[in-house]
Amino acid sequence: MYEVELKFPVPDTRAIEQRLTAIVALWHETVDQVDRYFNHPCRDFARTDEALRLRRNGDEVVITWKGPRIDTATKTRREIELPLAVALPPPGAAEQPAEVAIARWTHLLEALGFRSVATVAKQRRHAVVTWQGREVDVALDSVAGLGEFLELELQASEEEIPQARACLESLAGELGCGSPERRSYLELLLESQVTR
Repeated sequence: MYEVELKFPVPDTRAIEQRLTAIVALWHETVDQVDRYFNHPCRDFARTDEALRLRRNGDEVVITWKGPRIDTATKTRREIELPLAVALPPPGAAEQPAEVAIARWTHLLEALGFRSVATVAKQRRHAVVTWQGREVDVALDSVAGLGEFLELELQASEEEIPQARACLESLAGELGCGSPERRSYLELLLESQVTR
């Protein structure tokens, strides 16, 4: 499967939230997400335009590989995401199970030669919007050190990519979004650290 995504910086999250609610967005609770990114021991993911990420999403942990972007208009790329088991902590344990799982997977990846690159922390308010007959995943993100963003996303087979892209572009137009941001949060964060 491919992840077809458009992302936009948002100067006024309240206005975007109101527009989404007006087109019947189904909102979910806000969740804290922490993404830890790794570089491959034998190839530079920054050069190959790939990403390997461990994500803590509330109490869940997933590992995700993202392939190179395949077009210049969106952040469309092949994605493989797998949930990781999170063991229940012993009674009285101070650490959260998801944090323990992240630490253990980090140790495993580092033992295999992967190098931790950076951590991106954000608060995400997720919604689903039915648009042009498709259920679009919507996220309003408050990203530490970067600001506020809107992400629109669909999962699509290779053949469905043009229709998925058109659907997201249509929804972005309805919401009054400007030009999309193709760089990932990781790229934006690393660039902001260089300019400081």
